[in-house]
Amino acid sequence: MLDIIQLLPDSIANQIAAGEVVQRPASVVKELLENSIDAGASTIQLIIREAGKTLIQVIDDGLGMSETDARMCFERHATSKIRTSEDLFKIRTMGFRGEAMASIAAVAQVEMRTRRKTDELGILIKIEASEIKAQEAVATEQGTSIQVKNLFYNVPARRNFLKSNPVEMRHILDEFQRVSLSNPEITFTLHHNDSEIYNLPAGKLSRRIVDLFGKAYREQLASCEEETSFVSVRGYVGKPEFSKKTRGEQFFFANNRYIKNGYLNHAVMSAFEGLIAEGTHPFYVLFIEIDPIHIDINVHPTKTEIKFDDERTVYAIVQAAVRKAMSQHNLTPSLDFETDVNFTNNIFNFGNSPFQTKQQSAETFNGGPAVTTAIRHDNSPRERTNLTNWNKLYEGLNRTADDFERKEVSQANFDFGKDFEPTPFTMKSKANDISDMRLQRGFKDSEATTFQIHNRYIVSQVKSGMLLIDQRAAYERILYEKFSQHLQKNDGASQQLLFPTTVTLTPVDFHLVLEIQEEIRNLGFVLSVTGHDTFVVNGIPADSPDENEQAMIEGLLEQFKDNEANLHLDKSENVARSMAKRSAGRFGIHALTVLEMNALVEQLFVSSNPSYTPSGELTMKILSLEEMAGLFLK
Repeated sequence: MLDIIQLLPDSIANQIAAGEVVQRPASVVKELLENSIDAGASTIQLIIREAGKTLIQVIDDGLGMSETDARMCFERHATSKIRTSEDLFKIRTMGFRGEAMASIAAVAQVEMRTRRKTDELGILIKIEASEIKAQEAVATEQGTSIQVKNLFYNVPARRNFLKSNPVEMRHILDEFQRVSLSNPEITFTLHHNDSEIYNLPAGKLSRRIVDLFGKAYREQLASCEEETSFVSVRGYVGKPEFSKKTRGEQFFFANNRYIKNGYLNHAVMSAFEGLIAEGTHPFYVLFIEIDPIHIDINVHPTKTEIKFDDERTVYAIVQAAVRKAMSQHNLTPSLDFETDVNFTNNIFNFGNSPFQTKQQSAETFNGGPAVTTAIRHDNSPRERTNLTNWNKLYEGLNRTADDFERKEVSQANFDFGKDFEPTPFTMKSKANDISDMRLQRGFKDSEATTFQIHNRYIVSQVKSGMLLIDQRAAYERILYEKFSQHLQKNDGASQQLLFPTTVTLTPVDFHLVLEIQEEIRNLGFVLSVTGHDTFVVNGIPADSPDENEQAMIEGLLEQFKDNEANLHLDKSENVARSMAKRSAGRFGIHALTVLEMNALVEQLFVSSNPSYTPSGELTMKILSLEEMAGLFLK
């Protein structure tokens, strides 16, 4: 019988290896950028076309390679990073396996130019599907330039699995951000389709963060640093008031290598406990320096998962470092025993904004002399939020008794008549224009007492007891059904803006808008692209809450990314849920008239699932007479 086991050809073996190493264009970007860093480059250029499907080019001014090294780098398991098995336990470089270049060359057309400083001429190598097509001497700059063209051209099945250009570009931007964050001393540039996306000069880590994520991050950075004999931690954490629903802007680096570690993320979150709202996530960029002998990075081909031999100690040090940073920057609650609250606190200022700079005079209740109080205007965002919340507790106390009585009389004299049946009408609240459906309840059904609690909950009497409705959740269910219908029928109504607004986003968010532009257009947004990170808003959905367009779109994208990270939804479903949740948060806490409350209840009950929001939260709860009686039984 003939032998059936045979050695695979290198070309096939490289294609198999490429399945793990090269998953998408972003994988190629990561490997090429890390090779440039290992080569000691001080300037790195990344050029992308068609989200990496047509071209990925990395140009650096690093050490360069000899003719032999240039040829050898495309062989499997050929590396300059390690020599012996002991080297695996003291790795300081980004790469070490020697698989990346061979895997890339197996599934793309690669052209490499490289020259060392001591050489007069460089070397040009062209390779396709692991087969060298050309090798010749050329004049070129010191360093290395690698072009990866037509990725997966010889593996059609893999190429068909690639996502749209905006999706793939978002992944490339994620990798670029991670590499450039971990090396602020290196100049990075990124061009996509001849348009400059990033130009990051060498500098400090704080400047790199601002250059990557925007000028708004200048206000929220708090430096974090802790040195121990076992591990050191340095970097920046964001102030609690700037926390977001998404956890995308959270970066851990171990020996300058980006890692994903849920255990260490828990250490940071525990340090923020009690300072941020539930379900929100702080910003942080933290670098962990540790002796390589205490970690194992040879766990996964992507090298983003590592193991610590003493993870508990690292956890405790990271947690302590973040807590120390919070206390040093006065981000934790504190008691001020020296402040005289009778004269310096403006919590009880009902008529004026606490952010204005002026002198306020107030007479004492006994008709005594006026006391002049200076209103401070240098409060932090968190302090301003707290003052606003305090002021809300005392809203309305300066109304006169006559005003209150006139309002009560006008409501008491409002009579519908027994045969009254509500018809479509225009309400004071824009949120109640979400449907032109004729109200289906007659007066007898709405005859029971209906009222609000804290502008948040609606209480109504029913036959079996009491119906309690979460106003925000009810709006979310109603708006979700409306937006879903618009997305299915492509008929979202748009409200044209008198003065179009220019919105500027981060490159990642900008490409996310491009990815979902058809869906948000069907909701009623009218956008036109004007730059690589800006577009003009000419129209918004007709029933949008009252807020500026920048905040509206940023909130929609933040909710979309949060759903994308935690749920497996298609784009249309995600957009409908995100827009509904975002809008409900703006609509859901405000005063309603009896008619508005009845309209909200009617629209909720005609929805497909009135008891739950799209995310599964309860919208209503019936408290039966028996349950209420049980509350008073001893």
